[in-house]
Amino acid sequence: MELHPQILEKDGKKEFVILTYEEYERIAETLADYDDLQELREAKNLEHDAETQSLKDVRTALGI
Repeated sequence: MELHPQILEKDGKKEFVILTYEEYERIAETLADYDDLQELREAKNLEHDAETQSLKDVRTALGI
């Protein structure tokens, strides 16, 4: 991801960054994807020892 930030200084210190809206949206989407991935991994870890059933068993139980 290529960014083109404009950095604004206040009292000689870097204080603010200005990005195009498109760049902001890409960053926001990437962060949202990262959050989703973290939540998925957490859920997977919580369910790692959960009981499972094969597709064949489910079909048999449902009569399909």
